[in-house]
Amino acid sequence: MKPIKRSKIRMWVGTRYFRCKRHLKWIFGDDKWATKRESELFQEHIAQHQTILLRQLKDVDMQLQHNKIINLKIAVQKIDGLIIHPGQTFSFWRLVGKPTRRKGYVDGMILHYGKFKHGVGGGLCQLTNLLYWMSLHSPLEIKERHRHSYDVFPDSSRSQPFGSGATCSYNYLDLRLYNPTDHPLQLCIRLTDTDLIGEIRSKMKPIHRYEVYEKQHRITGEYWGGHVRHNLIYRRTYSLDQVLIEDTYVTENHALMMYEPLLESGVTTVNE
Repeated sequence: MKPIKRSKIRMWVGTRYFRCKRHLKWIFGDDKWATKRESELFQEHIAQHQTILLRQLKDVDMQLQHNKIINLKIAVQKIDGLIIHPGQTFSFWRLVGKPTRRKGYVDGMILHYGKFKHGVGGGLCQLTNLLYWMSLHSPLEIKERHRHSYDVFPDSSRSQPFGSGATCSYNYLDLRLYNPTDHPLQLCIRLTDTDLIGEIRSKMKPIHRYEVYEKQHRITGEYWGGHVRHNLIYRRTYSLDQVLIEDTYVTENHALMMYEPLLESGVTTVNE
């Protein structure tokens, strides 16, 4: 996982190629897209999660955090109340669209090749992170998710396993969720003064409980001098009376560390 530096021209051409490819897939693909939203909430809670909006990050201007809230408010309007009917797929970027200043988006923080910069619509990854984590605790199937390639900031009161988020970049790094059940599911997202709050709701009572955990969390020293963080994400599915139904692999994560490794309990450092 030695960092690869690409020229600006190659990055420009590559970005446009993959964006065009995605648009063609939206038009000619076989997916049935979820587009309908309802203001009336489904009565049953399937999953819920919330994340704090303002975090003091090392060397990051707090104004970018405040701008992120503006961007999140605009994007949430496109998703809140969305109904994913059986057989339908939710696409984050197909619903939200390209973030532009004309739509009201402002400069927020964007992670780029292990560093951060400002860019229009920055901060929307907090929303895809939330949606992905909730989906892991629901019957929704994750058809597309992209991991963060760089571990930029040290852990700070982490409550979730490393690598349990989903990065996004218009439109080729998307988050797509599929409803395999025989009943509709609803995405409900809102912001308070302090938190981004999400729920997945249903008209049917839940029949399962989910537990997401990690295995083999370790840090390796690479031959070129850097460090890479690794882990595996698994999920246990229980019946409501606590009987384990299945224990399944979800994904693996590998991320280049952009800071000196912190030797924490449960993390193994290995030289390779």
